Amino acid sequence: MGRFDKFAFSKRPTFDERAVRQAFAQAVPLRTVVIYCYDPRASLIPCAVAKRFGETFPGDLVINAQGQKVASTTTVFPIVVAGGRAIDALRSVAVAHHLFGIENIVVVHHSHCGATTFTADGIIDAFNEEQRADISDAFPREALCIADYEHSLRGDVELLREHPAIPRSANIFGFFYEIDSGELIEVAKVNGSDR
Repeated sequence: MGRFDKFAFSKRPTFDERAVRQAFAQAVPLRTVVIYCYDPRASLIPCAVAKRFGETFPGDLVINAQGQKVASTTTVFPIVVAGGRAIDALRSVAVAHHLFGIENIVVVHHSHCGATTFTADGIIDAFNEEQRADISDAFPREALCIADYEHSLRGDVELLREHPAIPRSANIFGFFYEIDSGELIEVAKVNGSDR
């Protein structure tokens, strides 16, 4: 038995995967996944999206009679990745949908993002020179940086819509967030089942 097995649902003798999945979906009323950048200046993006969609974030923890944290009232789940690029969030979105079901996937890129301070060639060359590593085929070239906000948002929305692990029923949005004003500007949208 592993040291942390007592904390894993799948290690319990009575484990029933379908029942656990159903319990998770009831414990957390997830409706919207927000993919955004790990830049600390972008930390209010989930709040801005929650306000725009009439969602709850961060929400409150639900404590049972034994004092255990068993649920949450949040309806927004943040996925934080470099530049807010969708390619880095695919697995997390698939898992969120499997466990909770989701209605909306929101990709947000923000003003003055560090992902606009370099080019794909620049980061590839730097890894070659500084790390002696060739990353030229490690990632899709267009996902390494943000050369054009609108183009990258539209590309990320399209990537999500076309990916087999993304639910067809989900609405997918691309927004630009202006860091200083807090303005959230819609750039792209694809309604659920538009494939």
